[in-house]
Amino acid sequence: MAHIWRAANLGRSRLLGGQSRLKAGCGQDCPPHNCETLYKAAVLFLAMALAGCRAPRPMTTPILDLAPPPADARIAYGEAPQQFGDLRLPKGAHPHPVAIVIHGGYWRSAYGLEHIGHLCAALTRAGVATWSLEYRRIGDPGGGWPASGEDVVRGAEYLRTLAQRYPLDLTRVVAIGHSAGGQLALWLAAQHKIPLRGVVSLAGVDDLRRAWELGLSRGVVAELLGGAPQERPERYRQASPIELLPLGVPERLLHGTRDDMVPIEMSRRFLGAAAAAGDDARMIELPDAGHFDLIDPRTHAWAAVEAAVLDLLK
Repeated sequence: MAHIWRAANLGRSRLLGGQSRLKAGCGQDCPPHNCETLYKAAVLFLAMALAGCRAPRPMTTPILDLAPPPADARIAYGEAPQQFGDLRLPKGAHPHPVAIVIHGGYWRSAYGLEHIGHLCAALTRAGVATWSLEYRRIGDPGGGWPASGEDVVRGAEYLRTLAQRYPLDLTRVVAIGHSAGGQLALWLAAQHKIPLRGVVSLAGVDDLRRAWELGLSRGVVAELLGGAPQERPERYRQASPIELLPLGVPERLLHGTRDDMVPIEMSRRFLGAAAAAGDDARMIELPDAGHFDLIDPRTHAWAAVEAAVLDLLK
């Protein structure tokens, strides 16, 4: 900032030094110049330019590149380094409804729970406690299937322990997952290990056979399950949410029409199968929304995500 003001003051001295000449006008039938006014305008312009460079630009920085607000507590639910969760609590001492949040990243260890922290913080501001789970993934010791699913169940069940210390209302709990986390959230609902008001799948990979057929993320499903469907049919039956229907809980599917990572057909197929199985399943297609817009509270898609969660928790 100092160099800006030094440059401005130098310009001021030069402007005022020639003020008597400039006040006479430029000779082109225009009014006389006021150099002090010119100086102030120049300084204002420079200050605005500097502020523009440093001010946040909410929609130009990808959500994955923004550090989320810190959690209120990071708590281990198991012994492995990846078996922990981030807890965020709304203000107030009364028991809060809870969202179990499961991040995506195609089940790979390169992607952790930090990037979904913005979603957690936004839900917490809306009055929902969030319990965001980390879990063992492909590349972690013991990662892959069934470890990822086992960790999510263990982390979800740990809510009973958390409720002994924190004001959590365990009669109002939902699970919400994004991308691969959508698969895990739907799978968690199918296990019936903890009572859920419903599950929200954001661009979820909810049909693992179809995901394998499409070769999503360089064949990641085969990495997760240890082979192709014909090689490990029992694992596909056990892990793929579409093969576990009916889930027996309300399912809310949200998917952007411009998602180029998980095709929207995945959610459409699941919706049809869930409805045919008798589940309370609904889908919201979000026009022009991409894959990560659904976890970005700055986007137009966010209102629908928040509304889906709050509606289940009524």
